[in-house]
Amino acid sequence: MKPNKPPLDAAQRARIQAELHRDIAARQDGYRERALRILPHVCTSCGRSFEGKRLRELTVHHKDHNHRNNPPDGSNWELLCLYCHDHEHEKNLLAGHYEGARAQKETLAPSIFSQFAALDSLLPPAPEPTPSQDGGNP
Repeated sequence: MKPNKPPLDAAQRARIQAELHRDIAARQDGYRERALRILPHVCTSCGRSFEGKRLRELTVHHKDHNHRNNPPDGSNWELLCLYCHDHEHEKNLLAGHYEGARAQKETLAPSIFSQFAALDSLLPPAPEPTPSQDGGNP
């Protein structure tokens, strides 16, 4: 059994907590703010849209599960709501713990949601080509 460590005094505890809060804020503000600038505010999994105060319910998920892999183009990120983010991590936690879970994971179909699918419908229709003025057939 390990010997008990003496409890930290208030100054040491405050210093450690300040360092932790600073590190967490720097990490979250960095890639979270960049992801929110370049990606649409829509959950990639369930398709819900977020704005205003509810934007805090949208989280940045690292596709390769490495929070240090933050390319500037955002190719390792996807925005997920709190519920879908928890579900995504729960799937990975359970992947190796149950018999056949790994085989089942490989047979799961990819998400059919495409966050940019409706962009064409938001654009105005293209103008129809006019017949040429050089005597061509209409």
